[in-house]
Amino acid sequence: MITDSQTNFVFIADTLSAKYPEFAKEFVSKLEQAKIPFDVLPKTKDVWAVDYMPIQVSENKFVRFTYKPDYLISTKKWSRTISDVDSICDSIGIQTIKSDIIIDGGNISRWNDKVFMTTKVFTENKNMPELELIEQLKNLLDVNDIFFVPVEKGDWLGHVDGMARFIANDTVLINDFSKEEQKDYIDFLGALHNSGLKWKTFPFNPYDNEDFDDAAGLYLNYLELENHLVLPIFGKGTDKSAIEKSKEIFHDKQIITVRSNEPAKHTGIINCLTWNIKK
Repeated sequence: MITDSQTNFVFIADTLSAKYPEFAKEFVSKLEQAKIPFDVLPKTKDVWAVDYMPIQVSENKFVRFTYKPDYLISTKKWSRTISDVDSICDSIGIQTIKSDIIIDGGNISRWNDKVFMTTKVFTENKNMPELELIEQLKNLLDVNDIFFVPVEKGDWLGHVDGMARFIANDTVLINDFSKEEQKDYIDFLGALHNSGLKWKTFPFNPYDNEDFDDAAGLYLNYLELENHLVLPIFGKGTDKSAIEKSKEIFHDKQIITVRSNEPAKHTGIINCLTWNIKK
């Protein structure tokens, strides 16, 4: 698998600047200042690029899973926001291997020969036996292991990129849940323990948000590249600790911060809004 730490090119949706103009302006400016190569995905209908774009398995292998999440196909209004991924990929010269398996890219955290996901993948692929689904995923993604954790309480998206991110072969980074009711997260921590993976905690502070769906304070939804880490900040007191922790963990990367309150109000932040690949 191509890991985030190996990627060197960023794509953003052509709808981003219209939907989140303040964020897009700062984000693009920071990419340009850091000389990070980037381009715009054409013909998109929504900004959440990581969810509908393919998974890069190797430099020339891209797996295009089916993007029909239950939270969009339930109504005609939201169904109209599903982009034509084949058309987008044709426009940027990417050939894909197509799969009928329904997965959002935000539900895949990857590291070499292993993948981390939430159990949402079973919910959205009920017509396929679980063991068959796992075997197909392993073959498509060229991995030996897939680890599953339960969906976070109250998370209607079911994504893993706001819960756990690989930072080493045997270690994931998770939110600091010390202020949460531990009974709500015992299954998550148990699944982590049973996987044999180790974990480190990362600052987490959504507690003064007025709206439950506001993702401000979810620092884990960063964009990781080969030489850079683009970290969301929110004007919170915990911004400083998130920056310091990022420097400690990603000591070999340049840390770039981007104010991300604008998209956070709609549950998504920097990893959600980007599609990063290795060129």
